[in-house]
Amino acid sequence: MGSYNQIAGRGLDRISALSDGVFAVAMTLIVLEIHVPSRAAVHSEQDLWLALAALSPRAVTYLLSFLTLGIFWVGQQTQLDQLEHGDRNLAWLHVAFLATVAVTPFSTELLANFIVFRAALLVYWGNFLLLGAAVYAAWAYATRAGLLKADLHPGVSHAIRRRIIIAQLLYAFGAALCLINTYWSIGFIVLIQLYYAFAPRIPVLTKILT
Repeated sequence: MGSYNQIAGRGLDRISALSDGVFAVAMTLIVLEIHVPSRAAVHSEQDLWLALAALSPRAVTYLLSFLTLGIFWVGQQTQLDQLEHGDRNLAWLHVAFLATVAVTPFSTELLANFIVFRAALLVYWGNFLLLGAAVYAAWAYATRAGLLKADLHPGVSHAIRRRIIIAQLLYAFGAALCLINTYWSIGFIVLIQLYYAFAPRIPVLTKILT
């Protein structure tokens, strides 16, 4: 009979189920910070339009974070689909990844409240960095530990690593743009997330970003 560490965490379905739950909660929480304008502050059509316009920073950060969580959820599920089974260490690496997912509502609200401050943008980018590092560490460990499916094409592992690294480099560049203006950073990262989310068939970009 094997030890506890040898039998723990082998079921990938439980990791996937926990992931679905954490992502669902995080994706719901980020929208709860977009509040309907107060009735007491709205006395005319113009007041309502102004109040809605004031919500634009929160709407932008909501869109950005929702896209980010969606991209990382797809990335994690893609990794899990390539594995034959898990183990205890892999399970904890994915729990660490989900811990960074759970922080996303906080970093999103921080950025929405202080959208013109570089510190808020850098904290938000730090959340991206931790997400990427955690999901990369999980894949690197699964590869070293021999958890991949036996018939998996060698190019798949390279493609997964490359996608994570390139995305993180692009996020870092986007964060660096806050030295000019935080809106430049946010705009650039939104474009990158839209590309990764919808994957348009632009040959040059596809070759560079995937």
